[in-house]
Amino acid sequence: MRLLKQGMFLLKLTIALGSLWILFLLTRNKPGEEKMCNCSGILQGGREALEQAKLLTINKDFQKSVHIPDEHYMSATKNCSEFKLRRKYFTSPLSQEEEDFPLAYSMVVHHKVQNFERLLRAIYAPQNIYCVHVDKKAKSSVLSAIWAITACFPNIFLVSQPVDVVYAAWPRVQADLNCMADLYNSSTRWKYVINLCGQDFPLKTNLEIVRTLRSLKGGNSLHSEEMPAAQVWRMRNAHKIIDGTNQGTGKANDPPPFNMPIMYGSTYIVVSRGFIRSVLEDSRVPALMEWFKHTFIPDEMFWATIQRMPGVSGSTPPHRKYDMSDLNAIARLVKWQGLEGSQDSPDSAYPECHGSHVRKVCIYGAGDLEWMLKQHHLFANKFDIDTDPIPVYCLEKYLRKRALSELQ
Repeated sequence: MRLLKQGMFLLKLTIALGSLWILFLLTRNKPGEEKMCNCSGILQGGREALEQAKLLTINKDFQKSVHIPDEHYMSATKNCSEFKLRRKYFTSPLSQEEEDFPLAYSMVVHHKVQNFERLLRAIYAPQNIYCVHVDKKAKSSVLSAIWAITACFPNIFLVSQPVDVVYAAWPRVQADLNCMADLYNSSTRWKYVINLCGQDFPLKTNLEIVRTLRSLKGGNSLHSEEMPAAQVWRMRNAHKIIDGTNQGTGKANDPPPFNMPIMYGSTYIVVSRGFIRSVLEDSRVPALMEWFKHTFIPDEMFWATIQRMPGVSGSTPPHRKYDMSDLNAIARLVKWQGLEGSQDSPDSAYPECHGSHVRKVCIYGAGDLEWMLKQHHLFANKFDIDTDPIPVYCLEKYLRKRALSELQ
């Protein structure tokens, strides 16, 4: 019994000293503290690595050490060559296969510049082209910082017609449409376009994305399914932007033009150049756009509906046999709070969130990464470096290692 007590004392002392050592490291408050986490262990779901990551995340000194203010980017980009070198941007195509299959990105951003820059670095390739839409009501420091970053690259530009984005209203769609029109009219003959927000992050390398998109053979991949009965009110009740929010008018909305079946889906899409040509040039689309301006959360219906229109490049028929859920599409991996739970439960679509929730969407934690990387999606949403930088840091390491190994 005496030996057992001594053993327990030594174990507790070891744990206490280990915790003190971690806290000592944290209080140094130096840049790059993320390197303290064991990403290899985290990606494999190691308990010890995940517990250490959790301890790092909740420490205020650690949070301060990884925060980068907007003004930093204005200073850091005064010498673009040094900025790209220091941030390790790829400045030449990594393969002929990638060079021959350029991609386009529409990026809608309104805050969190650090999130944006790290996302941009993760997806950047010189043969691709990037349009960035900064919300007109974003802070001046956000616009200045993003402008400074984009000015360092010849294939990244700010949208020609920015809009004041209103959540759950038509301007959210218009922001992407304006970027997509600019991308379509650019000199780069890109093959596919992917729309992103500032809190997305890739799960695949550029080469893996290219190979996945090649396999679509001109088709599109996006969430598009029959409108759930519980969501029909979004389109049947007329809405209008009042004082910066999308509000019901108390009136019924007009029927959809051309007796068009309205589908339910997601803001996020992976579509071909031909699809965008159809959106910009099909004579039916302007009337549909005007009708959607009077609905609630049109970004979750517009793209899904266009995808089921006859004659649109890469479209599928509106019959429910062709429905595609967000989990079957490759565009975006999102954990909705209402669908989380035990994998033993038939009502759960995916494991519980290991981070936090905002508007019923999981803000990923380190514990989500092992599951996440087993999925087929190209990107995941949402990440927040201010809340937890470790998932992004570990994904950065993982993707760069894979990209460099593909060169061999």
